[in-house]
Amino acid sequence: MKIRIVTLGCKLNFAESSALMNTLIAKGHTRAKQGEQADIVIVNTCTVTDTADHKDRQAIHRVKRENPCAKIIVTGCYARLKPQEIAAMVEVDHVIPKRDDVFQPAYSRDDRTRCFLKVQDGCNYFCTYCTIPFARGRSRNPFIKDIVAQAEKALAEGAREIILTGVNIGDFGHSTGERFYDLLVALDQIEGDWRCRISSCEPNLLTDKIIDFVAHSRHFAPHFHIPLQSGNNDMLQIMHRHYTRELFQERIEHIKQVMPNAFIGVDCMVGVRGETEERFNDYVQFISALPVGQLHVFTYSERANTRMLEMDLYVVPQRERERRSKILHAISEQKLAAFYAQHKGQKMTVLWESKKDGQQMFGFTENYIKVSCPYDKAKVNTFEQIVY
Repeated sequence: MKIRIVTLGCKLNFAESSALMNTLIAKGHTRAKQGEQADIVIVNTCTVTDTADHKDRQAIHRVKRENPCAKIIVTGCYARLKPQEIAAMVEVDHVIPKRDDVFQPAYSRDDRTRCFLKVQDGCNYFCTYCTIPFARGRSRNPFIKDIVAQAEKALAEGAREIILTGVNIGDFGHSTGERFYDLLVALDQIEGDWRCRISSCEPNLLTDKIIDFVAHSRHFAPHFHIPLQSGNNDMLQIMHRHYTRELFQERIEHIKQVMPNAFIGVDCMVGVRGETEERFNDYVQFISALPVGQLHVFTYSERANTRMLEMDLYVVPQRERERRSKILHAISEQKLAAFYAQHKGQKMTVLWESKKDGQQMFGFTENYIKVSCPYDKAKVNTFEQIVY
């Protein structure tokens, strides 16, 4: 049969969709080409917020319009949490809600340059606002030797950059008794001209030892993505986060001490229950002073079966949540512009990608500055030294 997979949400979902497609192709099915009618469309969903659920439903409606004769199968996190809601949709033929608590290896290629390699799944933290542990299960991972083998395979297939992905990758080791640090050391020993990035890692798990290793490694890029969620300690306690803002600040300062040019992206939430105006203002003051490159801002939405709904807390009105989101987005834009400006005139290494816009092609430096140049097919998937 001709198969199409539509993926929403995080890079982990994309890695798993890629692995699923490879399995189906190995069984004799084919990938539906662009514009071709599919026999089966699989929608791999996300459920991190109400907005994500809405986008899932929109995607299901859209793929049925585009493939009116196809069977529509829905899987992923939204399917695991709300299977009956999805099954009630007239477009849906099958829902796959089962959560597999055995680690399933996966990696995906968004183009032939970068590979998103799944190294961990699940989460044991159960933050009061979050449903991901219910959708993904407990923390688990494969053996380091198996991840190294997958990385070597991806590099042999032409990848020049590997991004380590998972739900809580710093928690690596629950299934095997190994450590995230050990994984980084093993991957760094792979020969070749390539680089590696660490995706989102909790600040309490991103140790100084890991930071120092990245600073002196052969392949790891000076690029970190660290969840903060709130810059107010009262809110961090309400959210059941595993750190204080003082620890978070220590991590940022250590990164900048050993890697002054490092790019740091930060996950931030606004409008969480209990976030009074005073706490939000304290949050803004804290985040404004941090030397980070960009904020990834999420607006809180109530999620069924989370402990936060059982807590007697101030509820931020929806319009106020949106106002606070705009404030943090504005701070993010200022920080990103300042980060780019700080690096003008510096020598950097760009990995050029196949994606292009008109006559321009794009690439990223080691510290995640996006650059462009006139399209040159010979540059695709190659490193080049430039002066930014």
